[in-house]
Amino acid sequence: MNKQFSSACERNADPILHVLRQEFANVRHVLEIGSGTGQHAVHMAANLPHLIWQTSDLPAYHPSIHAWIDEVSLDTLRKPLILDMTDPDWPQTDFDAIFTANTCHIMSWDKVERMFAGAADVLPAGGVLSVYGPFNVDGQYTSEGNARFDEALRAQGGQMGLRNLEDVQKLAASCRFSPHADHAMPANNRLLVWLRS
Repeated sequence: MNKQFSSACERNADPILHVLRQEFANVRHVLEIGSGTGQHAVHMAANLPHLIWQTSDLPAYHPSIHAWIDEVSLDTLRKPLILDMTDPDWPQTDFDAIFTANTCHIMSWDKVERMFAGAADVLPAGGVLSVYGPFNVDGQYTSEGNARFDEALRAQGGQMGLRNLEDVQKLAASCRFSPHADHAMPANNRLLVWLRS
């Protein structure tokens, strides 16, 4: 069966939506990086009808994203683009916001760097970049749960692991993003928001 389900997506969708209602109130075209199962895309598009939600991910994830999208038939929800952080060519269109959830700790750091650089190239001045996930602060875990999660990620290899908030903020600044908001989220996550300078 193509349609995949993530219990984590189910749990965090409403808290994320609560923040995006505010942060995406004045945007019209969102690129989601790493749409995964497709659950977030369906939930956000259904509840934020003023914007177009463009999904994207590696091809392996597209069947599930298509399955979720086909089930709801929302006019504002777009089928997935192929977006690979190893490919310098990103889709060029009129995005004024980017959202990504739980990608920074899955990708290697060099791919995180490419994601921020690509976002800077795609977004116009004033464009919104929103990143959700767990982060360390001052090099320290913010909870025992995050420590266990990081240990499990690093055991899988592939340069995965929780990122330091300060490193991500420094990276964002180097890519011409100005800090706008840092929302504390359930389960020791954060939703970080920057504006393109």
